[in-house]
Amino acid sequence: MTAATAYQHIVLDAAGVPYIANTTLKVVEIMEAQRAYGWSPEEYHLNHRYLTMGQIHSALAYYWDHQSELDAMLEEREQLAVRAEQSAEASPLRQRLRKLNHP
Repeated sequence: MTAATAYQHIVLDAAGVPYIANTTLKVVEIMEAQRAYGWSPEEYHLNHRYLTMGQIHSALAYYWDHQSELDAMLEEREQLAVRAEQSAEASPLRQRLRKLNHP
């Protein structure tokens, strides 16, 4: 179940997380890619052809209008990734790769 927003292409799920309507893509995921790769809206579109420029710009507008709460979501996602990496056991493959890169 989703709820409409004032942004034509953005909906909120039951937990209040903003998504691009009719996709599974979260607004924060667009911002993560923008931060990681420095993509412009046009470059994002080139890499995600299933999105329209309107959807991308709507997500960016939503982000800028809700920056503090979405930055908190981005920080939470980053911390979750760090904790997962720290708690992951070193697999035999990972150990071999580390030995190859750091003899």
